[in-house]
Amino acid sequence: MATQSFKDLLVWQRASNLSIDLYNAFARIKDYSFRDQIQRAGLSVPNNIAEGYARRSDKALRNFLMIAKGSAVEVESMVSIATRLNYISTEEQEKLTVQSQEMQKLLSGFIKKL
Repeated sequence: MATQSFKDLLVWQRASNLSIDLYNAFARIKDYSFRDQIQRAGLSVPNNIAEGYARRSDKALRNFLMIAKGSAVEVESMVSIATRLNYISTEEQEKLTVQSQEMQKLLSGFIKKL
């Protein structure tokens, strides 16, 4: 691996941005279990990328990237449900959905590269 840190990975940088955007979008939601679940799913994406990178094995990294991809899909699902529950606006849904789908594509590409 040519990078010195997981923080150098574009996929981790984008995932951390998604996580921060999720925290901001759901900060005022009173449904604490929903808010907790979507924020934890969002945090799972960059954290699994970082953990997989730290293992220094392509096989382990691939496994953690697959877990991160699953969490990105979970985020997309929850964003859709959040809109139906009127927790977020359709504009916020579109923004977060695009970010989540981009994460899924980046992760898929990274997985194939390994």
